[in-house]
Amino acid sequence: MKHLAYATGFFATFATASLAEIPELTVYTYDSFVSEWGPGPKVEAAFEAVCDCDLKFVSAGDGAALLSRIRLEGKRSEADVVLGLDTNLTSMAAESGLFAPHGVSAKFDMPVTWEDPRFVPYDWGYFAFVHKKDFAAPASLKALAESDAKILIQDPRSSTPGLGLLMWVKAAYGDEAGAVWEGLADNIVTVTKGWSEAYGLFLEGEADMVLSYTTSPAYHLIAEGDAGKTAAKFDEGHYMQVEVAGKLASSDQPDLADAFLAFMLTDAFQDIIPTTNWMYPAVTPKAGLPEGFDTLIVPSKALLLSPDEAASLRAVALEEWRNALSQ
Repeated sequence: MKHLAYATGFFATFATASLAEIPELTVYTYDSFVSEWGPGPKVEAAFEAVCDCDLKFVSAGDGAALLSRIRLEGKRSEADVVLGLDTNLTSMAAESGLFAPHGVSAKFDMPVTWEDPRFVPYDWGYFAFVHKKDFAAPASLKALAESDAKILIQDPRSSTPGLGLLMWVKAAYGDEAGAVWEGLADNIVTVTKGWSEAYGLFLEGEADMVLSYTTSPAYHLIAEGDAGKTAAKFDEGHYMQVEVAGKLASSDQPDLADAFLAFMLTDAFQDIIPTTNWMYPAVTPKAGLPEGFDTLIVPSKALLLSPDEAASLRAVALEEWRNALSQ
């Protein structure tokens, strides 16, 4: 495949570099990716084993916060690659003029066709409300809004799951989204800056349900042997998230950045994703998905706005959310 041939040639070139000349690749990403239980440490070891380079991950909050930081730093940014944006943010990211074309190609295993010239997907999943199995969860967003269930969500201005929920409500209900948010307002215990904070509060028993992913219960099952958590399957369908990485045009290591983007689509990277980032890999590795992923709910309908649609609706959806929560 094109990207594998490119990466092989690149790694061979860098293998001749002396220790004093080892290049550094700086990748901005989100907090949970670089945590000790996230993909970061394993990805760093795997890439450095073949690139003869120093891979440096820099934590910069959740996806929306990542984009804000990159736009603020502009061409002065030390980042070579940004990993952790999604399709709700890629239109704005492209409009910034800060990202360069990648030239990577692959056969992706996702429910959507991918043709973005600037951003390479590395995983995907569905947003969902996670809860304990003994909790009688509502079966739709509207039913949730009409229930007494207490939920934890993330701020759409700083968090990709938070923004994903905004798009989920908008994609499912259109002009009625504001009314749905008004119904949900009294269900919300708190709005956190990022996913980690909200999920931590859920595990501490602060709410009945937390905005997360259909794949989150796989963590508890595989890593903890806990089969007591599941995701609520909603009648409206579930909004998808496709997470991507992109190369900054200002990078002083453009070839190394391209090699990293190509490496993301190899088994060495994709094998790591399911049991560290707890998402579906963008390219299913030869070994397939881990045992336990077959127990997850499968949405009856996949919802996803195009990047341009998400960008055009973001301001309106955010205003509906603000108005509902301020009452």
